Parts: sequence; structure tokens; C-alpha cells
Amino acid sequence: MTTTETRRHAALITGASGGIGYDLAKLFAAGGYDLVLVARSAGKLEELGRALEAEFKISTRVISADLSDPAAPARVFAQVESAGTDVEVLVNNAGYSVYGPFAETSWKEELNMIQLNVVALAGLTKLFLPSMVLRKSGRILNVASTAAFQPGPLMAVYYASKSFVLSFSEAIAEELVGTGVTVTALCPGPTKTGFQARAKMEESKLVKGKAIMGSDEVARIGYAALMKGKRVVIPGAKNRFLAQSVRFMPRNMVTRAVRKAQEREGA
Repeated sequence: MTTTETRRHAALITGASGGIGYDLAKLFAAGGYDLVLVARSAGKLEELGRALEAEFKISTRVISADLSDPAAPARVFAQVESAGTDVEVLVNNAGYSVYGPFAETSWKEELNMIQLNVVALAGLTKLFLPSMVLRKSGRILNVASTAAFQPGPLMAVYYASKSFVLSFSEAIAEELVGTGVTVTALCPGPTKTGFQARAKMEESKLVKGKAIMGSDEVARIGYAALMKGKRVVIPGAKNRFLAQSVRFMPRNMVTRAVRKAQEREGA
């Protein structure tokens, strides 16, 4: 990958090896940003980086890191600092889910998920935000979900983690008013990525047989909202309606409806 001795403004994207993160990387490259690509899969990142460098004449740096490791955010930050790169845009996209009743799911997997979806996201923001404030320039895109707007039986910890992302993003966005730094929470509904397969929820009524949005479309909407400084964006009219309608429904009705939607066919 191309390196440089001078400090360059860049977009750092976690979970960049596929899905929404992959499509966001292409959009930032097209926008002229140098890239810092972070994911567990170094091979895919190297391939993506080479392709984007050739097409858009930008510089890319690949960092292979498992952000479910508590020490990983600090290591990522140290590598970026040692390379002399100013992160102008931080995209906290990496995340995954665990599917099933909480009494039966793997606690180890859920702890790793909390570390990735919540702790790493907040930790990277804590590390990169001060320099943005000092420069009076920067953007943060935190990928939440429509899951952030209600409890989620059969994916209880995942929904709770995304509620954290949304609440955290909106809170620090308000703190940063007047600093030149903006924070955007991207809240997509079900999206065509490898997410469902990893969560082992392909047979869930929520996604099975449904026409769901592609990751490229979600990325375009999120990128545009980030550039406009919007605090919250929910791609898709149906997703926006469902996310807002739960505010006017009894809570027990909401949780029953979510459970019914997420049960596997025939359950």
C-alpha cells in the first residue's frame, strides 16, 4: 500500500472488507479521500486497496485488526499516528449479531459483540475525536440500525447495542455543536450483506423472501447524510415509518411484534 511521510487527511473505515463498509470505501475513494481500511480479513482489504488506488489515484493503508479484542482500538490508533495520517472521517461500521433466545445463546459471542458494537466504537471515537476538535474539522459516521429504536427479542443484546450507538451518537453530536465536527448515525433496516449468514438468521421472517435494500444503496444514503452533517438517517421510507411508529405503540405490543417478525419460518 502507498505510504507518505507528510500528514494526509483520510477516512478510516472499520469493517471495510464487505457489505456497507466496502461500499462506503468506494464512495470515499471516489470523493478523493485517502483511506485507512480496518477489518479482520487482511487479504480482502489489500485487494480492495489496490483496486481503489488504481482507479482513484488515492493512498490506502490496510490495518488487520479484530476489534472484539479490547486492545485493538489503541493499536489501530497507534498505527495511524505513526503513519502521520490525520483522520478527517471516522466510520465505525464493524459489527455483528447473535441470533436466538438469550437463555440459549453463547455468552462469549455476546461479550465479543458488545466489545465490537459498543466498546470499540466508543473507544475509536474517544481516540480520534480530540484531534478533530483541535483542527475544527471532522466527521464521524456510526452505523447503528433500525434495531436501535425498539427492543429485539431473539436478538436482545444486538438490539441493545445498536440503541447505545444511536443514543451515544446523538449525544456527542449535540456536544460538538460549533466545533466543526459532526456525528451521523446511520440506521439501516435489513440489508443485503453477510450479516444474516453470520447471525444464522437466514430463515427469520424478518429477512426470508423479503426485498431488502442493497448495501450499495445504504452506503450512498449514509455518505450523503454524513456530508450534509445530518445527525440521524434511516434509509428507506418503510424503515423510517416503522422506526418512528414504535414510539406511539404500547411497549409490550412492540416487543411481541418484533419477536413475531424475527422468528424462523414455521416457529
